[in-house]
Amino acid sequence: MSSSPKIDDALREAIISKPDVILDDSDVMQALIAANERAMGGNIVDLRGIAMERLETRLDRLEDTHRSVIAAAYENLAGTNQIHRAILRMMDPTEFEGFLRELGGEVADILRVDAVKLVLESAQNDEDPAVQRLGDVLNVAEPGFIDDYLTQGRGGTARKVILRSVQTGGEPIYGQKAEYVRSEACLKLDFGEGRLPGLLALGSEDPHMFGPQQGTDLLTFFTGVFERAMRRWLS
Repeated sequence: MSSSPKIDDALREAIISKPDVILDDSDVMQALIAANERAMGGNIVDLRGIAMERLETRLDRLEDTHRSVIAAAYENLAGTNQIHRAILRMMDPTEFEGFLRELGGEVADILRVDAVKLVLESAQNDEDPAVQRLGDVLNVAEPGFIDDYLTQGRGGTARKVILRSVQTGGEPIYGQKAEYVRSEACLKLDFGEGRLPGLLALGSEDPHMFGPQQGTDLLTFFTGVFERAMRRWLS
């Protein structure tokens, strides 16, 4: 006669006193279910086991979704804090030149971008001494340049915020840094009625920093604040 091995008394008492420990351990439960199926034989279909497997699969999917939602929420919160910090820093200077220098310095560092360029359309010559002094941040372009750059020469209406990869053609914006810029955020600026538009370009060496699949809500908000700050300086 064969006898099945007895479970250790201490272990048995522990399981009876705290059955939730077994129920909450997915690996132990799967082992028990597998043992039960082997005991039943291969010719018997265990509908309960099939149902549990499906429930486990659904639970795994729900847990993955839950983790993804939490990660997205944290990422969105971090992005919001980042934009708020950049705006506060941008509002500190009391002079226009200081405002522009902050864009290429602390604001760029906060936004974690490698190049920041403000492009203003003007019919005047860009040989103005102020433009020359701020050439690292400020570009002056002919009327129509911004829409042409944003639409890449295809015409039509340019969106307020454009996120895209960059391969070539960034030299008029980034100058020598264009060699390293692989993605950009282009923020079209409206300075009010009767004024030509502007462009704030944020360039990154990371090709995945900006892309069309990303949301634009935070950058749209940043654009609105930047426009209002510029209107104050331009007035």
